[in-house]
Amino acid sequence: MTQPEIPVLDRGFVRLVDHMGTDLTVVNAARVSFGKRKESFDDKDALLVDYLADHEHTAPFRHAYLTFHVKAPIFVFRQWMKHRIASDFNEISGRYVEFREDEYFVPEAFRLQAKVNKQGSEGELPPEHRKAAMMAYLEACRTSVAQYKQLIELGVCREQARCVLPLGLYSEVYWTASLQAVAHFLHLRLDSHAQWEIRQYAQAVKTLTEPLFPRSLDALMKAEKS
Repeated sequence: MTQPEIPVLDRGFVRLVDHMGTDLTVVNAARVSFGKRKESFDDKDALLVDYLADHEHTAPFRHAYLTFHVKAPIFVFRQWMKHRIASDFNEISGRYVEFREDEYFVPEAFRLQAKVNKQGSEGELPPEHRKAAMMAYLEACRTSVAQYKQLIELGVCREQARCVLPLGLYSEVYWTASLQAVAHFLHLRLDSHAQWEIRQYAQAVKTLTEPLFPRSLDALMKAEKS
């Protein structure tokens, strides 16, 4: 069965691999405290989900899990992998495989450094500098990948040769996380202060998660904002 997949950036994607549970899983995990269990989700359960999220009774949300296959630039994963609580990553290894020649991210536009936010960006590079910026960017990526290939041809081991590759190189991971961890990731990475590129991935994760846990995800996201 083909799993849902959303293209992201120029060469990336987010694919739903598997999931465990539904909104009903969350309320049954909560109701087990009273020795109770339900077979179907109704309006009372929806109110219980809201109550759990509003009052930070988050343990029931950690009984639901999702697994995603993600292809993204390394600089995106450096931010993503800060989300370690109730989540695990397995990444493609440059020690085992040789990276392709054209597997690096090429932005459609270059942004200016933000004047107030030291880590952020704003607007776009003026038209008169765009061509030169793109040429410099592509030259750097192509050169580093070419040098990587040359090191491999010279017999240098993959684990050392990969050190010259750019941060824009695409990598792939399996990410498995609890529903609560996914909601927290979305809260932080959909925010306007997050880097634009990771926001595109966060939106894809949200799009794939919402149909599976519509009430629970909405309740968690609202609770995060309050």
